[in-house]
Amino acid sequence: MKYALVLGAGGFIGNHLVNSLKEEGFWVRGVDLRYPKFNKTVADDFVIGDLQDTEFYSTVIKAPHQVSFKDKGFAELYQLAADMGGAGYVFTGDNDANIMLTSARINLNTAELCCKYNVEKVFFSSSACMYPAHNQIDPDNPNCEESSAYPANPDSEYGWEKIFSERLYLATRKNYNLNVSIGRYHNIYGPLSTYEGGKEKSPAALCRKICRAKDDEYIEIWGNGNQTRSFLYIDDAIAATKKLIRDSKFYGPVNIGSEEMVSINDLCKLIIAHSGKNLSLRHIDGPTGVNGRTSHNELVKKTLDWQPTISLAQGIPLLYDWIQSEE
Repeated sequence: MKYALVLGAGGFIGNHLVNSLKEEGFWVRGVDLRYPKFNKTVADDFVIGDLQDTEFYSTVIKAPHQVSFKDKGFAELYQLAADMGGAGYVFTGDNDANIMLTSARINLNTAELCCKYNVEKVFFSSSACMYPAHNQIDPDNPNCEESSAYPANPDSEYGWEKIFSERLYLATRKNYNLNVSIGRYHNIYGPLSTYEGGKEKSPAALCRKICRAKDDEYIEIWGNGNQTRSFLYIDDAIAATKKLIRDSKFYGPVNIGSEEMVSINDLCKLIIAHSGKNLSLRHIDGPTGVNGRTSHNELVKKTLDWQPTISLAQGIPLLYDWIQSEE
């Protein structure tokens, strides 16, 4: 029996990861503050609790087969737990302390306890938000190559915390031989993701707005809509994550994203076209983040022999249709 532990298993990516691991035959324990919102978890054991609490964390990181610290623990641990959200949560400034404190405490516990409980392989989910803002001014030519990360200058406290945690895990790997891999996620999207409430990402938020709009109405867009992003479908993200933790001697940090860059205006047009509605766009003031961001995939192609398989034209309709089914 293979044992896996997914931290943040109630969230979007963690929920999908639990499903994928179960399909492979793993025994899976999921941990989060809450259960998945849109489906019943298939985890063998789902524990509700706060991973900032070291005492609680110590009770869930011990694998079912583990008798003592000398025994090998979980074969795979995926650290996805964080305080995060979309632009409306990250860039207002209202949540900065919680974002940094919560996530840093969880990662400090993870680095220490994975060593103590002899976890075999660890994956840490970093983010493209850690890249310097000064390299993402031109919406047509952003630079998010892995080597561009320093000198550090992210545009949010969320990005600063990811930098701290990356360095924490790399130091723990160097000094305590923690077998940890680091992937920098770039805007993961797909069904079962949050699409309202303030923590949703832009593809889900736009799908929701368009789904609820009636013909000849308009939807509101933050900023001028010329800001660019790339988005990676959830199935591709899960495949790259597992490939990194299992198959590669390279442990990162490495981008996990798509190079298919699109403006927010054009993303709206893509969704509207799929909806079949006649809608216009209205641009309003609001948090937008950097002007341009897209994944740079040369390193991930070289080290993992991986590239995305699902285009925006294929993935966005799947997200839209799922949100429509939830309405």
